[in-house]
Amino acid sequence: MYIYWKYSINEYGTKDIPALIEKIHQVKTAELRLSKPDIEEESNDDQLYKLCAICHSLGGASMLMYVVTRRLKSKPHRLSRLVLLSPAGFHHDSSLLFSAVEHVLFFLGPILSRIFPAFYVPTRFFRMLVNKLARDLQHLPAVGGLVQTLVAYVAGGDSSNWVGVLGLPHYNMNDMPGVSFGVALHLAQMKRTRRFRMFDYGSAYNMKIYGSPEPLDLGEHYGLIDIPVDLVAGQRDTVIRSSMVKRHYKLMKDAGVDVSYNEFEYAHLDFTFSHREELLSYVMSSLLFVKPNSKKHQRTPRSRGKGQASVRG
Repeated sequence: MYIYWKYSINEYGTKDIPALIEKIHQVKTAELRLSKPDIEEESNDDQLYKLCAICHSLGGASMLMYVVTRRLKSKPHRLSRLVLLSPAGFHHDSSLLFSAVEHVLFFLGPILSRIFPAFYVPTRFFRMLVNKLARDLQHLPAVGGLVQTLVAYVAGGDSSNWVGVLGLPHYNMNDMPGVSFGVALHLAQMKRTRRFRMFDYGSAYNMKIYGSPEPLDLGEHYGLIDIPVDLVAGQRDTVIRSSMVKRHYKLMKDAGVDVSYNEFEYAHLDFTFSHREELLSYVMSSLLFVKPNSKKHQRTPRSRGKGQASVRG
């Protein structure tokens, strides 16, 4: 069980996402060749379709890690555009409670990671209890409101519908979301260093993994991003504050990335659970303007693209 949960955000960006996108590439390419037998063979620099990624929170940080590390390895990332909704990566502007959690993770990490390898509900019986509690909260407004207030306080005052999230289908007796201790520690490292970096294993192991005693700083390599990026922040988001999304924007802008920045009056979970028309319109309009594939990663003006696919994170 401990080995299963032994991962950080590194594995999201360098293993999970590459496997997902390569599978999409295989399937999409096969479909296009079946529908158009006379289509020309794909070259190393071009592909037969356009793929856009829409990511939220931790998914945004993972996707940025994916793009940067693929470019460092001179491998195709196969993406045409990124739409990042309140992306993680920078966290030094956060609540006092998050700062307290950061210190606990650093000082007690070696002990806690052995006892609690992940934050999850371990057995079917306890998942059933959590599921029952979630359904009860939906039917008891007073109690549900109290829980909503407590969770919002823990999340730094964020007003997202936390109780409503517990009622979603993936919270059930057979399966529930979980996150490894390594991911939490990775976020704490980013918060402490005030930088968007890959996981810090310690100088000795860092030399083996990254070739330097310090982990790879992804923000310093934003100049490698060769596709348009749309950054979106929430004015009422206290989990990842707008100032932290602006940090991504400034680094990208300074590195010459084709990047835009927008804000909505949203809390953290509103981006994925509210389904508000203004956000849907913004995302869809962004997907209509996709940079055409180009050789050697040359920047070209935006143009309307067809045959698009999207990845949600």
